[in-house]
Amino acid sequence: MQSHLRLLGILQLVWGAIGVLLGVALLLLAVGALAIGLMHTGDPVASGVTAFTFSVFAAALLIGGAANAWAGRSLRRQEPAGRTATLVLSVPNLFVLPFGTALGVYALWVLLHNETRTVLLGARA
Repeated sequence: MQSHLRLLGILQLVWGAIGVLLGVALLLLAVGALAIGLMHTGDPVASGVTAFTFSVFAAALLIGGAANAWAGRSLRRQEPAGRTATLVLSVPNLFVLPFGTALGVYALWVLLHNETRTVLLGARA
């Protein structure tokens, strides 16, 4: 199970990096929408709503990506907090088709296995 635990840590890090990159891209789109609204040719209300919507989703992606990256790093260090965080994050990941679902199922399978509990929780398992 050690190899699965290492792989899960890497996958969580990659998933978090993808989330952060998507969040930054959406933030840049929000800035672009805001810039269009500030020009005299654009509609300020529509661009404001668009910029706000992009900003909300960008913030969610940035927070989720950072949380997944942190959980992956904690798993790589074999910290018990990484197991808990990854278990919590795997539930919303199940709804992100198709890659989040695969990662969520794999995370649940690896982290709920008795050998992984022993590795990460020590004598408390």
